[in-house]
Amino acid sequence: MSDRIPEPVADLLRAVLEALDIPHPATIGDGEEHARVLTDRAMHAVIALHGILDDQVTQNLGIEWTTAYLRKRLAEHPPTGYRAAGARTAAENGGGS
Repeated sequence: MSDRIPEPVADLLRAVLEALDIPHPATIGDGEEHARVLTDRAMHAVIALHGILDDQVTQNLGIEWTTAYLRKRLAEHPPTGYRAAGARTAAENGGGS
């Protein structure tokens, strides 16, 4: 018996991790925008998981379609708009002020 996760399932799990594993806010002031972005991304991950796991869903379009759909939704809600902890400024990266 193999312990390997089938690739379509692993890809969906990677997309869910991508949805939830976003940079932490740098300051308390950045927390509100971080929370908004994370909430939007988590909602789409939950919808994707329900689409695969719920027997009640009448149109299960498959793992590959659901994973692609989730990634499309995540692209609409990038983890931006707040300062992230550990992010370097342009000047620190050699990019001027």
